[in-house]
Amino acid sequence: MGNTSGRKSEHIRICLEEQVGAEGILTGFQKYIFRHNALPELNFDEISLKTTFLGASVRTPFLVSSMTGGSELAGVINDRLAEVAEHRGWALGVGSVRAAVEREELAATFAVRSKAPTIPIIANLGAVQLNYGFGAEECMRAVDIAGADMLVLHLNGLQEIFQPEGNTAFRGLLVRIEELCRKLSIPVGVKEVGWGIDGITAKRLREAGTAFIDVAGAGGTSWSQVEKFRSADPVRRIAAEAFADWGIPTAECIREVRAAVPDAALIGSGGLNTGVDAAKALALGADLAGFGRALLEPAVHSAEALDSLLERVELELRTAMFGIGAGSIPALRGTTRLVRRE
Repeated sequence: MGNTSGRKSEHIRICLEEQVGAEGILTGFQKYIFRHNALPELNFDEISLKTTFLGASVRTPFLVSSMTGGSELAGVINDRLAEVAEHRGWALGVGSVRAAVEREELAATFAVRSKAPTIPIIANLGAVQLNYGFGAEECMRAVDIAGADMLVLHLNGLQEIFQPEGNTAFRGLLVRIEELCRKLSIPVGVKEVGWGIDGITAKRLREAGTAFIDVAGAGGTSWSQVEKFRSADPVRRIAAEAFADWGIPTAECIREVRAAVPDAALIGSGGLNTGVDAAKALALGADLAGFGRALLEPAVHSAEALDSLLERVELELRTAMFGIGAGSIPALRGTTRLVRRE
């Protein structure tokens, strides 16, 4: 536990300075293209990004994906992410709150509600911690620390293998997730961390009572690559390289999961960089489009840099919607103008 703060700072440094993107695998959005509509019959300034997520109205269909917390730098980043997300109307996820549940002095690095009083906030814990003594009480403590509306449990098995401090007892997790969903009064979701969730797994999770799924597919950050840079074990460092192209592309995950669980709230994340990526994610079936590492560098730099990036992504999404004649998020999600490249 004592090394948690250092590990979080190390993760931030590695994600900023090292090559941690997946290699040899793409998000899958490259396989799709929007058919341009030369006569959209829309006024650009009337295009609305408003939507709903789990019954809550949100100003945009965007999520700042769970990234960090648990160190002084991470606290600064989370405050900045919260402030700008509130300003622009993006939902917000925080990094794993486990560190603050175990060490009270770290709680402030996750306490973002004061900076973001109106947007949806998602607390985050590793699902595997349910096999290491965490139960409903600890999960609600994480939710309270973040001032969150809901909880997401992340599945990161490959990361845990290559992480020096990793927890790899994943047997029986589905039953524990189901028990937790029954006990908690708030929505509980499940996310991957960059290797994706397929349709079969999504259906099992939905049947267990999860309210939402974040596919967090392949093509963006690879956490086996991140942990490779932390490992002092030469065997594990070399072995991690074999998984640089591991995972299910994000676009494929979104399509599969939407088909398998049509009634579940769905977040499409994993390697999104532009508003056009987001438009494709939404058209494929996602309810929200999540951005992670693409936001990290501007978040470290300044609130102004981060706000500028979010503004650009929103402009790109609106422009894509204008280009296909979709004046609202429901219209975008129902479009027939997203087609596979020939």
